[in-house]
Amino acid sequence: MESINEYFFAEAVTPLQLDYLLAHAWRHFGTYFFRYDNGLIPETEEFSQIIPLRIHLERFEYSKSQRKILKKNEIFKTIFQEASITSTKKKLFELHKQRFIHNTPENIYSFLSKNPAKYPTNTYEVAVYNKRKLIAVSFVDVAEFSFSSVYAMFDTTYYAYSLGIYTLLKEIEFAKTLGKKYLYLGYAFKASSFYDYKKNFNALEHFDWQQHQWSIFEK
Repeated sequence: MESINEYFFAEAVTPLQLDYLLAHAWRHFGTYFFRYDNGLIPETEEFSQIIPLRIHLERFEYSKSQRKILKKNEIFKTIFQEASITSTKKKLFELHKQRFIHNTPENIYSFLSKNPAKYPTNTYEVAVYNKRKLIAVSFVDVAEFSFSSVYAMFDTTYYAYSLGIYTLLKEIEFAKTLGKKYLYLGYAFKASSFYDYKKNFNALEHFDWQQHQWSIFEK
């Protein structure tokens, strides 16, 4: 099978168009849309097959550990709203990116447009506050029938609260409330990597590059 490495730029994508792209394993950062079936693992500098993952929301159930994370974070205020870029979020991004040793992103615009709520598609955010202090944000695209996680960041001094997992769990909650069918988690690697946490959710499906269809993901 020939390797897949495709991209294009788009200033505007409708919710239905985004559903189509997501269903065919496309991702996007800002106006840059891409898909590829093999990639370099930053930690090991080895190539591995890419595994696009999504959660079938009708079948999803929270695990015991996930329920504990939700319960633990009830002390914080969590808001679901249109995405925006502010100076506070830029500072949070700079703090969060210090976690990365390899493949460190340059700035928040590596993942989002200047006005993410308006272009190239409808992007929302899960914002978490400890009183008035913003401690975590995750960005998620809202399509006609699905959600797609884009990026999450958090204040590293709150590491014990698993805020990255928490915001993803809230994305699932909001997607189910709005009657969406899928939540796309983005890419993981077939080999072990930093992105293995995505494989720990149940009701997972993966995109088969050869069959061009989604199948139940077997851990």
